[in-house]
Amino acid sequence: MRAGSLDRSITLERRSETVSDAGTVTESWAALTTMRAERVEVSSDEANTETGKSEVVRMTFRTRYFAGLTTDDRLVFDGQAFDIVGIDEIGRRRGLLLRVERRP
Repeated sequence: MRAGSLDRSITLERRSETVSDAGTVTESWAALTTMRAERVEVSSDEANTETGKSEVVRMTFRTRYFAGLTTDDRLVFDGQAFDIVGIDEIGRRRGLLLRVERRP
């Protein structure tokens, strides 16, 4: 993986829950790391939802290896949050191929 191809900045976030004194559970997202990545592929298509048709944006990013990342985490790129739908390891802990999607 060439450093020059890692021309995008992404943030990986993990969901966390806090409980107030009143017992109310609040969900928030905490940043795990900010790293450089290469955007490999971008596609968008329409999907039928309960409220009608909406656009689904899918992207694939290649980045350096980061241990412990799961599909419960999310990726933030250009101020927009994307759900991680697939994680493929490149080599032996050399890098990751992250497939993400955003639904409005």
